[in-house]
Amino acid sequence: MRYGMTLPPFGALADPRYLIELAQAAEAAGWDAFFLWDTVVHDERAYPIAEPWSALAAIAAATKRLRLGVMLTPLSRRRPWQVARQVLTLDHLSNGRVTFGAGLGGAPHDFDWFGEETDAKVRAAMLDEGLQIVRGLWSGERTSFAGKHYTLAPVQFAPRPVQSSIPIWIGGMWPNQAPMRRAARFDGVFPLRDGFGLSSEDLAAVKAFIEPRRSDPHAPFDYVASGITPGDDPAAGAAQVAPYIAAGATWWLETI
Repeated sequence: MRYGMTLPPFGALADPRYLIELAQAAEAAGWDAFFLWDTVVHDERAYPIAEPWSALAAIAAATKRLRLGVMLTPLSRRRPWQVARQVLTLDHLSNGRVTFGAGLGGAPHDFDWFGEETDAKVRAAMLDEGLQIVRGLWSGERTSFAGKHYTLAPVQFAPRPVQSSIPIWIGGMWPNQAPMRRAARFDGVFPLRDGFGLSSEDLAAVKAFIEPRRSDPHAPFDYVASGITPGDDPAAGAAQVAPYIAAGATWWLETI
């Protein structure tokens, strides 16, 4: 089991200088990863929000060991090739410490207020096409794509990632099966229920659903649990996480 934190860069956490300090403190304390949310406005409250990729670039330059990324990027409201280039640059800046998280997105005003696609089924189709494009561009080979939503002329991205393959985690709401089937084609799953962390029993059910559907059953695959543990009681925190370890979780993300 490895341990990371995921946090919304809102309010006081919108200050990128504070995020750098927090990430450095997390690294010094032994945490394994530091992930930011990706949202534009989130809701009606006009509080400050930091752009996550800019903040992560600064964090990458100020840390040595933490894995970094966004949990999760709603790929349908971003150009896949631009995201591919951003993540590739962060991978090099961090010397291969990036995990890419992708999903439909859960903040409706990130879509409707800006004229973006709001239909979940259409966004799911855009996500699937975008993931194909992103992975193809990271291959370092000349790649093309012709889909319903995106068209890509033969193009080659350089440099290749520092990592042999940038891990892709797929987020989604359990017990919806579509995002879990999508996750089985990639490198990990970050499942939630109604926007919150799953029970350990639900995580075991997610694993039982995904395992027989994995495209490569022998490749590493991450099952990501999340929640809030008592920061002032390590023993209670360990007891809270233990059932998730037994259920097959490989990561715990503390929700800040």
